[in-house]
Amino acid sequence: MQLARWPLRPRRTVRLRLTAMFAILFVVAGAALLAIATGLVVGRSASEAAPAGQQTAGPGPQSRLAAAQRQIHQLEAQLQSSAQQGQPSLSHQLFLASLMALGIMAVVASILGWMLAGRALRPLRVITATARRISEDNLDERLAFGGPQDELKDLADTIDELLERLEGAFAAQRRFVANASHELRTPLATMRASLDVAMAKPEPPPVQTVMLASRLRAELDRVDELLEGFLMLARAQHGALPDQAAVSLGDLAAAALAVRSGAIAARSLTVHTNVSPGAICVTGSQALVSRMVDNVIDNAIVHNEPAGWIRVEAGTPVASTGGRSARVIVENGGPVLPQQQVAQLAQPFRRLGPDGSSAGRVATGGGSGLGLSIVAAIAAAHGGSLDLHARPDGGLRVVITLPLAPAAALAGAGA
Repeated sequence: MQLARWPLRPRRTVRLRLTAMFAILFVVAGAALLAIATGLVVGRSASEAAPAGQQTAGPGPQSRLAAAQRQIHQLEAQLQSSAQQGQPSLSHQLFLASLMALGIMAVVASILGWMLAGRALRPLRVITATARRISEDNLDERLAFGGPQDELKDLADTIDELLERLEGAFAAQRRFVANASHELRTPLATMRASLDVAMAKPEPPPVQTVMLASRLRAELDRVDELLEGFLMLARAQHGALPDQAAVSLGDLAAAALAVRSGAIAARSLTVHTNVSPGAICVTGSQALVSRMVDNVIDNAIVHNEPAGWIRVEAGTPVASTGGRSARVIVENGGPVLPQQQVAQLAQPFRRLGPDGSSAGRVATGGGSGLGLSIVAAIAAAHGGSLDLHARPDGGLRVVITLPLAPAAALAGAGA
């Protein structure tokens, strides 16, 4: 078994690299200075240690006097060396003291380098924190970084220009969604009204005309449903949540099941519920969260086997990495599905065919192919997540996790 490499290795930040660079440069400069000083001291000691009697000896009595002085110097040197046995020389002591001073100053230089690097990088941390705080909801905010016209100021100005372009792009997308909601529905309403007027004439229309009108109405309804799905998906993906309030997942699930009781009875489905109405709430858009719950329940009803079963659980608080959350769990029976294909159902127009294969287009048999992609977009817009799992016994398990409303989170923590 291969062990993990350095699981506790510290993060190599710019501040750490600058501190290491400062410390290394100080140690190298200190070592060079120590080497120069030690060389000078050793050279001076060697020159002073030369015996004074190395002068050229002259003839006669001066020669004998010089020889006696040399012997005296030799005896003094022997006495001095014997007295200093076991003690380091002065140059050796100086070298050790210099090494200790260099080590202490290296530690001090590292601490000072860490502080100076942190001070130099403080504007960069401010820029990073502000850029992280700016999201799609507050794209009008800018860094507005002050200071000298240096590299950091250039970086902040570039980010401000990028935010300005993003704000313009998102504003254009929102305008397109708002205009499409009106412009595309108007022709559909006109076509439906013209069809109703043509079929409301006094004389009975031919059978072929009645059949054609019925097919046209079905196609118009399908286009209207597809358009509504597009608009809902765009609204959820853009994070447009103007009507945020406390929403009870249990109430929404109970209402969705009550509205669909006829469709459930028509397919002879057995429903198992574990719903807590009004107990646990999340913060979000009432319309979007309601559409999210409706979509997962519709998916369980439509993509089910005759005389099958559905299990719905809503309003149960759970602990998650981001705090306490609420979940909506919808399970249904059916054939065994491949997990690799199930994980792609949250993408637009992804549906499983009769053989369990995934198709990248809308399959026949009802639905626009946007249901679970809308659910995933709405959950992400509310800070939650969507998980799709193929059940080992067949069928699908859909789990939606949303963060609790502040009041609900406190109540759940106290319980």
